[in-house]
Amino acid sequence: MALCVKLGVAVLVASAFYTFSDLGLILDSKLVRIGKSSPRDVLESPRVSDVRVQASRCLMSPERRFDCARDRALTRRQCEERGCCYFPLNASSKAPLCFYPHSYPGYKMGDLTPTARGQAATLTRASPSYLPQDVATLHLEESQESAGCLRLILKDRWSDRYEVELPTRVPQGKISRQDALYAIEYQSNPFGFIVRRVSNGRVIMNSTVAPLLFADQYLQLSTTLASSLVSGLGEHYTSLSLDLNWTSLTLWNRDMAPHAGANLYGSHPFYVVQEGDGLAHGVFLINSNAIEVILQPLPALTWVTTGGILDLYVFMGPDAQTVIRQYLQVIGYPAMPPYWSLGFHLCRWGYNTTNVTRQVAQRMHDANFPMDVQWNDLDYANKGRVFTNDPVRFGDLKEMVEEFHQRGLKYVLILDPGISTTSPPGTYPPFEDGIKRDVFIKNASGQLLIGKVWPGATAFPDFTNLETRQWWEDCIVDFYSKVPVDGLWIDMNEPVSFVSGSLEGCPETELEKPPYTPRVVGGLLSSFTLCMSARQNASTHYNLHNMYGLTEAFATHSALVKARGKRPFVLSRSSFPSIGRFSGVWTGDVRSNWEQLAYSIPSVLKLSLFGVPLAGADVCGFGGDTAEELCVRWMQLGAFYPFMRNHNDRPYAVRRARAMISRRAALLCLLSRFPTDPHCQTIDRQFLWGSCLLLSPVLEEGATEVAAYLPPGTWYNLRTGRLAYSTGEYRLLPAPLDTINIHVREGHIVPQQEPALTTTVSRRKPFFLTVALSAKGSAQGDLFWDDGDDIDSFEKGNYSYVVFSARQSQVVSEPIWLNGALDGLALGGLRVFGVPSSPRYVVANGIRVRDFMYDPDTKVLKVGSLTLPMSKMFAVQWAL
Repeated sequence: MALCVKLGVAVLVASAFYTFSDLGLILDSKLVRIGKSSPRDVLESPRVSDVRVQASRCLMSPERRFDCARDRALTRRQCEERGCCYFPLNASSKAPLCFYPHSYPGYKMGDLTPTARGQAATLTRASPSYLPQDVATLHLEESQESAGCLRLILKDRWSDRYEVELPTRVPQGKISRQDALYAIEYQSNPFGFIVRRVSNGRVIMNSTVAPLLFADQYLQLSTTLASSLVSGLGEHYTSLSLDLNWTSLTLWNRDMAPHAGANLYGSHPFYVVQEGDGLAHGVFLINSNAIEVILQPLPALTWVTTGGILDLYVFMGPDAQTVIRQYLQVIGYPAMPPYWSLGFHLCRWGYNTTNVTRQVAQRMHDANFPMDVQWNDLDYANKGRVFTNDPVRFGDLKEMVEEFHQRGLKYVLILDPGISTTSPPGTYPPFEDGIKRDVFIKNASGQLLIGKVWPGATAFPDFTNLETRQWWEDCIVDFYSKVPVDGLWIDMNEPVSFVSGSLEGCPETELEKPPYTPRVVGGLLSSFTLCMSARQNASTHYNLHNMYGLTEAFATHSALVKARGKRPFVLSRSSFPSIGRFSGVWTGDVRSNWEQLAYSIPSVLKLSLFGVPLAGADVCGFGGDTAEELCVRWMQLGAFYPFMRNHNDRPYAVRRARAMISRRAALLCLLSRFPTDPHCQTIDRQFLWGSCLLLSPVLEEGATEVAAYLPPGTWYNLRTGRLAYSTGEYRLLPAPLDTINIHVREGHIVPQQEPALTTTVSRRKPFFLTVALSAKGSAQGDLFWDDGDDIDSFEKGNYSYVVFSARQSQVVSEPIWLNGALDGLALGGLRVFGVPSSPRYVVANGIRVRDFMYDPDTKVLKVGSLTLPMSKMFAVQWAL
């Protein structure tokens, strides 16, 4: 007992995480044998003095352990040879066995010197780390991008390494340190940094808790987190709030149907932390190599990447919406989609002729179902070769598309990057021209890399090559001259190869089998994709793999602008930061089941978080067959994805969901509007549409009620106008099969348009307003309106903008900017929720209106038969 007390008293006072048996492990690890010696003899021995030092360095609570064996499994001896601690815990603990002690040796920081935008310093190691090809000297650069944005770069001091160059990085003016929302301090030996929020001193990042490691193929940086409310780090099959119980997330683009524990189609090394009091911050690591992120319950996070540099942006908010805005200033703002792309899309693998495709579209028309876009999967292509159409099954593809256009429908088809290499000479220009122009990815020997996709043996365009982008544009423009598509769906662009690496395999190099491989599906970085040693213009595929879909999206976006001269529509499966500038993204091959229906909400919300607002999941699922109830509920939910495409084609669901489809807008997450409400910080089974519509879908089989959380305030049922006042509680709402619960928030005005079978027709229909009065009788809203197709309409001022307001028993409009887009369009009516008593009369622009009704039960005023020009000021008043 005396031994245990003398060795363990400090730890036992501080915490109860370690027992006396743990101290026995310390002794045993140092080969101290008590045997028959007295406790005093042991304590006075020199070895036990060393043990005391070891105990003080190693004794820490399990959640404070940072893994010292991330690169490979280690025995106790191997762990201690690294200078690390090795203490097993009970079997249920996920904490690492081998972990860094306090003040583990690392880099030493030299003096800070001023730079044009901040400070810089040199970091040096006195002795190498345990990693192969360790980098001994680093360059640190601290850059103050703006008052709310800090950038920290750590790179090799003497050798160039691959660095990601995003299409846009918005420069910021130089700021004074006194204006910054952050303060940064450094620990010189071992090197680390701490970022604090100036307003309250809260630690946002603290990298001193574990060593910085920097080797050729292994870079590691750890930090504490300000709270456990962390979102981001996609693309994974997770809830909106990430699990911090020793969770590992791998960022490596892979063709993988969504399921738990897998790296999926996109990589977004960006996270947002809600600090619990309405404040929020974000961190973005600009790195395109394979990344593993380890989350632990301290809370803390560790970045491990297999190459590149450590290039970190810290966004200080101070709220979640501002964090996203700051992030977009770095990666670029998302493109405005064409208006028609916000309508309903229909697609399915198996529309195998033009006649079948026509029949599908006709069936929708006959059902009076609003639909804007008909799609074809690879069925259209001749032997699976893109930029061709099957001469028998799709010989009249151009005529079919022109028929769709005459009916107001748009047309999109799929475009895979794999280019067939086996066509007879003179029969497939995309490949032959591509060979002449040297546009394809090479293997390590400089020969054409050949993989395998749908058309068989395929070559892969290198979109980091300017000539490739021009060749791709030429292919699209030429194909468009034959088939006037309205948009392109770029798939299989992780990129996918059905044989891992290439048909000839991959060379035995450290790029193919690096010292450390994150937990990727398949075990190898080249699994189901190209060799890592493959050569591209900008670098090796090892460095560029995660950006392949982004570079293809950029090229496709530019090509469509050239071909059509209108706002382009591109949909990509693979993604990387800034892809929202060029493309929408969908969540891939989801299965037709209830779990995937529910997970589609956080999946789409996270894409919005990553700067991709035009996002959606395959409605009714893609893999497997759907059931009527599931498809109906999915259609109800999918009607409120920003991008809505049914990929299962079930007419019974189509009939039931008709009323939902015309309501389209941009999705925003609950956390951005109610940041201090602890319920809203983790909810991902409900969401806000725009800033004011709360959607509460049914996500469980057989349910006819839904438990919906209503944040504090007044909410109105959008269909009935019935008021619900909430102090912030869950309500059990009726939800029969034909119903999705939608509530509008008080104080908002929602402009809508009468629905039609296509948005082309609906854009000519009258508008009407839904006015949700606050307790003080006021509300506000606005309308942005352009032609829906013009490129850069906002930048060119080619739009109209109208503000609506309600106060003192009237609704008025104020045109702020007019360009003629609203000419000929009128306000046809309005609904006012929360009118306390029946009006004696209603006046529109000074003229009495006869067509109005008031429901004393719901307190809703309805006014119809209006013809008020939207391009002019108007006022609708009611007298109580």
